[in-house]
Amino acid sequence: MAEARAQNGPAAAAAEEIWIKCPGCREIAFRKEIERNLNVCPKCGFHHRLTVEQRLAITVDRGSWREMFAEVAIGDPLGFVDTRPYPQRMEQARRASGRNDAVLAGLAKIEGHRAALALMDFQFMGGSMGVVVGEKIARLMDYALARRIPVIVFAASGGARMQEGALSLMQMAKVASAIARLREARVPYISILGDPTTGGVAASFASLGDLNLAEPGATIGFAGRRVIEQTTNQQLPDDFQTAEFLMAHGMLDAIVPRHKLRYTLGRLLTALRPPRLSPAISGRSRRAKT
Repeated sequence: MAEARAQNGPAAAAAEEIWIKCPGCREIAFRKEIERNLNVCPKCGFHHRLTVEQRLAITVDRGSWREMFAEVAIGDPLGFVDTRPYPQRMEQARRASGRNDAVLAGLAKIEGHRAALALMDFQFMGGSMGVVVGEKIARLMDYALARRIPVIVFAASGGARMQEGALSLMQMAKVASAIARLREARVPYISILGDPTTGGVAASFASLGDLNLAEPGATIGFAGRRVIEQTTNQQLPDDFQTAEFLMAHGMLDAIVPRHKLRYTLGRLLTALRPPRLSPAISGRSRRAKT
């Protein structure tokens, strides 16, 4: 029996690579068909999670991406150990992802419009927010502020990173302060909440956009469903903490299907772009002031 399982192992693994079971409709689908449809189930519209690389490929103009702050990293400020030391967990995540931490920051163009982008990587320790995540997003926002470039953040996170303790929670205030500076200068900030967006990320910068958008079916919330039910002794609705529930209760501006997101961002960046004065009008304005 063990030999049969060992012989069937490679074949079973190959089959899993070819086929995928949709969590939405529970139907079996051809993996390549799902990928060609932007990782959206063609039968029920369920939005599968994207890698950061997939997100960039379907969102930004080809060849326009330029990464920034890639060198920012952290050691082990608290000497945290659970079943393994924190540096071992970080090294494993870094080898698997090829990046220093759970966010990618940089500049790109979307439909010809320049934008500063931060994309959270849920595959890197659950997209958890630590010092590096907060630092890179805050630096990106300050860079965009100085050049009046719109900021777009794609959130996907389980919340604050426990291995960095209170240092991780401090990033909520740090990034919120950077957002306040953007808002004061009238530099647009668009937040896009993916699946999942929870904990301290949902409670801070993911919910502070001038526009808060979400993908269909995304899980969005602070505490877990079971924690809330046990604390309140109440049965929660089936759609609780979904993008659709938040939209119905005024917490989102729009739910945008993935195949419309790039076009929608292009339209929003056009609408939010500050008007440019012609040289003649600008000259008259300066003479009027003098």
